Amino acid sequence: MNETSDFLILGGGIAGAGAAARLAPDASVTVLEMEDALGRHSTGRSAAIFIRNYGNRTLRALNAASEPVLKNPEGISDFSLLSPRGEMLIATEDELAHFHDYLEGADGMEVLTAEEAVALFPLLRKEGIAAAAIERDAQDIDVDRLLQGFARHAKRHGTNIVTEAPAQRIERAGGVWRVETPRGTFEAPVLINAAGAWADQVAEMAGAGTVGLVPMRRSAAIVPPPDGVDVTKWPLVASASESWYVKPDAGKLMVSPADEDPVDPHDAWPDDMVLAEGLYRFEQAVTMPVTRVERNWAGLRSFVSDRTPVVGFAPDAEGFFWLAGQGGYGVQTAPALSQLAADLCFERSSELQDDVINSLNPARLF
Repeated sequence: MNETSDFLILGGGIAGAGAAARLAPDASVTVLEMEDALGRHSTGRSAAIFIRNYGNRTLRALNAASEPVLKNPEGISDFSLLSPRGEMLIATEDELAHFHDYLEGADGMEVLTAEEAVALFPLLRKEGIAAAAIERDAQDIDVDRLLQGFARHAKRHGTNIVTEAPAQRIERAGGVWRVETPRGTFEAPVLINAAGAWADQVAEMAGAGTVGLVPMRRSAAIVPPPDGVDVTKWPLVASASESWYVKPDAGKLMVSPADEDPVDPHDAWPDDMVLAEGLYRFEQAVTMPVTRVERNWAGLRSFVSDRTPVVGFAPDAEGFFWLAGQGGYGVQTAPALSQLAADLCFERSSELQDDVINSLNPARLF
């Protein structure tokens, strides 16, 4: 027996859940997730921070459009999804070009002295800081509350979320997409490809052109701070060349080598050597040795060639909608991209500028 809806979304991460939440008040929606719960992969392994100046011009516009929703998530949560953190960028002499590139066009960045940087993150080696700046308004995101809020909102409006339902066959006939899964067969005139690292594979199954999506591994580890040191109110600190970053996390320190190693789509795990090299780079910038790693993990950040998300109807497959390629920006841009996805699906006007919408269009990659 087939289940039919207006929209069929493949992928139950932040992209798929967000799209469902925005479509459901005006249409019937089904979400198919291959794992046993939503957000198992990139969403659940996010660094969970909102940084207004993170990404290229298009992404910064999406960040700005998402911020009001994260602060006042009506229908998603009863209170703000953000909490104070701050993001500090530091540079060695060799990283000054990267530092100045980041600050060009940035909004709300305050340049600091080395002494001021160390006052904010006392473990830093002052002698290694050639330049520093901080975005004080960067904030932690409660990712799980955002994801579950999207899902609850979608369900309240009748969305059917089906887990353990990987697509085994995808075809289009009679103006309808049909997806066969172990949990049954599902149909809809519009298929939304929100499959994260697997999005190109979904396109291939559907007979649509691919966009050159490259999943890249990003690793992280939890390490303890020195005894008696309270790090809870310290900012995230990143090297200007993105060779490492550190973020306070529940009284400990989450350290990442900021790796971007191309891999096939899979349930990611860290490469021990890559993680060790990243921890070494972190150690060179701070006064504490890393003596113990309490746990580690990895996630996948998926990019196309211009490192800009892919959002819109495919030019070569009727009713096939792309919502992929968010890279490392998927959580903080989810409010804007989910709203845009709904606006495009319903042929409504968007609050985003036309040049931003055009820069997301899948047609640019074909």
